[in-house]
Amino acid sequence: MSQVIEHFRKGLSSTKLAFRNTTAYDERNESYLSALESEISPACIFLPTSKEEISAFVSLVKPFATAGNIGFAIRGAGQQPLPGCANIQDGITLDLSNLTGIELKKDGIISIAAGERWSNVYAKLDGTGLGVTGSRSGRGGIGGLALEGGLSFFSSREGFVSDNVVNYEVVLASGAIVNANAKEHSDLWIALRGGSNNFGVVTRYDFETFKQSPFWGGSVYYFADSFPGQIEALVTEIKKKDATPETQLMISIGYTAQFGQVVCQNQLYYTQEVENPPVLEPFTAIYPQIDALNSMRMLTLKDAASEQASDAKDQQRTAYINTMVKADIATLQAAANIYVAALDPIKPLEGLICSLTLQPYPVSLLKKQASNGGNVLGLDPTEGPLVSVLLLTYWKNKSDDEKILGVMRGAIEKIEGNAASRKTLNEFKFMNYAWDFQDPISSYGAENKKKLQKASKKYDPDGLFQKGVPGGFKLFP
Repeated sequence: MSQVIEHFRKGLSSTKLAFRNTTAYDERNESYLSALESEISPACIFLPTSKEEISAFVSLVKPFATAGNIGFAIRGAGQQPLPGCANIQDGITLDLSNLTGIELKKDGIISIAAGERWSNVYAKLDGTGLGVTGSRSGRGGIGGLALEGGLSFFSSREGFVSDNVVNYEVVLASGAIVNANAKEHSDLWIALRGGSNNFGVVTRYDFETFKQSPFWGGSVYYFADSFPGQIEALVTEIKKKDATPETQLMISIGYTAQFGQVVCQNQLYYTQEVENPPVLEPFTAIYPQIDALNSMRMLTLKDAASEQASDAKDQQRTAYINTMVKADIATLQAAANIYVAALDPIKPLEGLICSLTLQPYPVSLLKKQASNGGNVLGLDPTEGPLVSVLLLTYWKNKSDDEKILGVMRGAIEKIEGNAASRKTLNEFKFMNYAWDFQDPISSYGAENKKKLQKASKKYDPDGLFQKGVPGGFKLFP
């Protein structure tokens, strides 16, 4: 290992390599969303500032990685909590945070370097009358959603985040730098819309923008007795034949020591400049509610993403686990009941903040997949509307890992078993919310998995991004 690292010292700029027991190393390795990622200790961190430096890195690492002598991880913002997806023990973490730059072009395309955060993108667009499908949290990085699907404030109308990427600039395993879009390397373009880190290092994302005014949105907090009615309202709305594509709805039930009881939150958006739109009334006119926490108001995209970012918990132990079901009231109510019952043994654990969050995938969103060029997610509009069930958990102590993760895995498996018995389970797993026992790639369906494997063999015939980049979710057994 030491000989391999010495090879990198000689082959790469020493000013862009950070080693253990240095301030630069510690600052970067302690800046992941989840403490579970920060506990992983790479041998060094490489911080390039250009695509050419990334190409040089890939060419240097390839013979060692394909021979099994070293592995590497690719990090954007480090906001996905799955341990090892963006960091690697005793290997090299390729940290893209210094790869920055945002350009809004005359044709309405916005080009975003891979190390940017969505807050900077929204600041760039602020005042232009334009929007883009990006993370609902300004802290989010570009790659996590742009390579794995992803929902934005505008997804009901505009489609998945990844489906709005019109071009990826990618460093391939050969070191070649290529563009992947509808006209060049179109099979790679489609594969990247859900294929994650399996094909290369994406250095730039080019997104479509669209006209966008300020919009109405925010959060409402209320109590558990009202949650069944909110589930019913959610399903009723998204199953309407004329359901508006202007809403983005999230409803959650969970626990935090701050409240000392199970509480609920609705995060609601109507993406036109209309105050108190009637379509949101069933989700806002809840009584009783915690009036002091009601934040419904007119927002810019920058404002909305800042509010969501304020909810994030840096350097806590964090886990996301998810599944997908049909929009069915009984299924979703059973899911909520299973989840709340599962919390009792872990409520006393220090720092626990957790929720079950329901996020619709309306038919309007699912139909946009084809019109935006297609992807590999395997979601059929005829099966919609669907609802994502996310278990989000923060906690403080490593000694509680096994208990908390066991409770959450047990809850999701019971939720899936219940949905299967009702014939309302959908196999899809959103990769950005998946945990290590889940298999999002297979959940895309056999044909899409084969399509991804074919693209891998074409663009990475030696399997660098399968063998050398072990983190995340791989294409082959």
